[in-house]
Amino acid sequence: MKALIIGAGIGGMAAAAALRQQGIECDVFEAVKEIKPVGAAISVWSNGVKCMNHLGMGHIMDELGGPMRNMAYQDGKTGQVMTQFSLKPLIDEVGERPCPVSRAGLQSMMVDSWGRDSVQFDKRIERVEETEQGVSAYFTDGTVAHGDLMIAADGARSVVRGYVLGMELERRYAGYVNWNGLVAADALIAPLDQWTTFVGEGKRVSVMPISDQRFYFFFDVPLPVGLEENRATLKDDLKGYFAGWADPVQKLIDALDPETTNRIEIHDVEPFDTFVKGRVALLGDSAHSTTPDIGQGGCSAMEDAVVLGMAFADTQDIESALQAYQSKRHERAKDLVLKARKRCDVTHGKNMKVTQAWYDELKQEQGDNIMAGLKETIIGGPLG
Repeated sequence: MKALIIGAGIGGMAAAAALRQQGIECDVFEAVKEIKPVGAAISVWSNGVKCMNHLGMGHIMDELGGPMRNMAYQDGKTGQVMTQFSLKPLIDEVGERPCPVSRAGLQSMMVDSWGRDSVQFDKRIERVEETEQGVSAYFTDGTVAHGDLMIAADGARSVVRGYVLGMELERRYAGYVNWNGLVAADALIAPLDQWTTFVGEGKRVSVMPISDQRFYFFFDVPLPVGLEENRATLKDDLKGYFAGWADPVQKLIDALDPETTNRIEIHDVEPFDTFVKGRVALLGDSAHSTTPDIGQGGCSAMEDAVVLGMAFADTQDIESALQAYQSKRHERAKDLVLKARKRCDVTHGKNMKVTQAWYDELKQEQGDNIMAGLKETIIGGPLG
C-alpha cells in the first residue's frame, strides 16, 4: 500500500511517520523548493509531545525544547506581576512537559528523521483524480504521482480541501497582527525558564524559552487587515504600538532583528466536519486551520497523525480507516478551533469590558484555573 503525502510540514511528516509504523509506504511531496517555516517557533504542549514520543520522534523534543518551567502574566504598562506559578503540577498530572521549540528546527529534524532525500520538493499540487483503484496527484510542473490513498497536509490554503469539500472556503481574519521571531534569552526581559506574557489594551507581548539560550517572542496588536508591511520601520512601529509599556517590552523591541522578524495577519477557517472523500483525507491546517491563541495548531496536526496511524492499525481497508480517522478527529479539531477563537477574542479586546474582566481575574489567579484549562485541552487528545 502506498500513500501520497502532500506537504512536508509538521502535519505531513507526522502523518508519514504514523503510516510508516503501520507498514505503509509513503511518498512525500512539498510545494516549496526549500522549507521556510511561517513563524519562528511553536509551543508544543504536552499532548503534542506525547504524540511525538508515540511517533518515534521524542528525541527531537528533547533536543529542541526550552526549559519552560513557570508561567506568568504581567501588566504591560507597569510590568507588575499579575500572576506567576510553576507548571510542575500540570506536568505531574498530564505526565509530560510542554516544549516551546524552533519551528524551523522542528520541521527540519522531522524531515531528516524521515530522510530528506526521500522528500520531493518543488512539487505543488494542482488537482486530484480518484478511481476505485487509487488516487493520482497532478503537480504544476506537469508530473503525476499515483498511490492507493492521499493524505493532504497542504496547509491553511489547501488545494486538496476544495476537492474533498466540493467548494472553496474563505479564511476568516481574526482581527490582529502578530510579529514573531527569536532573540538571545535575557533575564532583564523575563526569567529564562518562564513563559512570560505582558498584557494590556487588548495587546499582548510574550516570550518563551527555547533551546540554545534563546527566547521565542511575539507581539499581538489588533489592527485592520491589509496594512502595508515595512521592515524598515518595524521597530518604530512596535515602539508606537507599545508606547509607555514596561522596560522589558522596550528591551525586547530593541533586541529584535527586523530582517528575521515575521509579520503575520492571523486567520482561521470556519470549522467543518468532512475531512475525507473516498481515499483522500485532510490533515492539519487543511482540515482545521486555527489561530495560535491556545498553542494547539501544531499539536492538533500531530494528534491527527496519531489517530490516522491507529485507524490503519485497526484495519487495512483504506476507506474504512479514513472514515474512522474522520469520526475520531472532527469534533476534537472543531473544539480546539473554537476554543482558540474564543480565547483570541478575549485576549485581543473584541469586547474590552470582557478583556478587562480577564485582566482583573489574572490578578487573583493562583495558577489553578489556568492549569485546569490547559489540562482539559491536553487530556482530550488521543493519548490522554
